[in-house]
Formats: sequence, C-alpha cells, structure tokens
Amino acid sequence: MRMTGAGVAVLMVATMASADVRLAVRKDGTKLIYNVGRGSGGRGTDFSWLAKKHDRRSRYDPIIERYAEKYRVDPVLVRAVIQVESDFNPGCVSHKGARGLMQLIPETARRYGVKAMHDPDQNIHGGIRYLADLLEMFNDDLPRALAAYNAGEGAVQKHGGIPPYDETTQYVQRALTVYYGRPYGGGAVSFAGNRSGGPKLRGGFGRGLVPPIAAALLPGAKYLGTH
Repeated sequence: MRMTGAGVAVLMVATMASADVRLAVRKDGTKLIYNVGRGSGGRGTDFSWLAKKHDRRSRYDPIIERYAEKYRVDPVLVRAVIQVESDFNPGCVSHKGARGLMQLIPETARRYGVKAMHDPDQNIHGGIRYLADLLEMFNDDLPRALAAYNAGEGAVQKHGGIPPYDETTQYVQRALTVYYGRPYGGGAVSFAGNRSGGPKLRGGFGRGLVPPIAAALLPGAKYLGTH
C-alpha cells in the first residue's frame, strides 16, 4: 500500500508476534521498523494474552539482569516494559521517534549517555536507569512510575498521578498486566527489588492501607489499592 504524499509503502511484518510492529519502505529503499497504537481488537488490549507474557525470557536476559541488579530494579518489571514498548524488537521505532527495546526518545537517550539507541546493551542500560530514577521520584509507586515512563515525569507531576490520557492509562494497564501475570485492574501486591538493599514490596495508590490478610501473610506489605 502506498501512502499519498509520504512516499512509503507500509507493510505488516507477518512474522512478528505483536500486531503493532510494522515495516515502512521509503522511496530510497531504506527500511524503517516501527510500532503503532493498538486498536481495541488487537492483542495489545487482550489482557489475558498479555498476562501470558509475564517474565518473558529472551536473549537479552544477561543484559537485563546485569543492569537490573546494578540499579536495583526488578528485572520482571524491565521485561514487562520491553514487552509493551517493543515486543522485544531492538529495531523498533515509534511514530514519536522512540527507539529500541525500551523505546528511548532522543532526549532521554542523551540524558543517560546512550549513543547507539538500537544497541540492546546501551538501550536497556539507559531504560533501566530511567526506570530507577522514576521509581525513586515517585517513591516506588509502580503505576505513577510507568505513567511517567510513557508520558513523561512532568505530566505525572502536573496531574498529581496518572495523566488523563487514553494512551497512558492503557499503557499502565498493559504493563502491569504483564508484570503481575494477570489482567490488571484489582488490588495486587508484588515483590520487587529495593535500591536501599533487600527485597520489599513496591507500592501503588493507598499505600497506607494494608488488608489484614496481606499484613498477616506478608509483613510490611503495602496495598496497591483498587483501580
């Protein structure tokens, strides 16, 4: 299919497991792999399908584990972000110019010293550093940290929580569905790495509330609330 004015032929990549990764062939023959927003009928909003991608293993595991340990970020969370950002495709480019496995935009790449945005090692290193900073900024609140990863920390600060953007709301739901391994929407607790040392529970909304059963079974548990 040729796009009028743009001069590119957009082809679906049939071998991709995710339906939102596409290949654009420009007039000069260069190819551009990129991702697009998902429709309601796509697998991106099939939460049961996404839940099965929990802790997905890949050839990038050694890189993920190394930097996750260095910056004390749960590697399961890193894999969830990579799943919803690029479907583990290092050549992925978004319509907004985000690139690589963790879809870094040029500004974020510069901030964290990423020179080759499609290099898996550099991209994952920069993405995990960014996640670590966001978790620190939002006191380990996963929904807010993920919303900031998608929409920017300024948007989360401005709205005092997840911004009222459909894309960001769906992004958080998708990422947490992969992270928890079940469709996200109810209360949940999860263990994750702690940058101050030792395992702890990373929180969400209603952090001061702990259901009695969770407190009994998991001392120090924090309640994520109901969304």
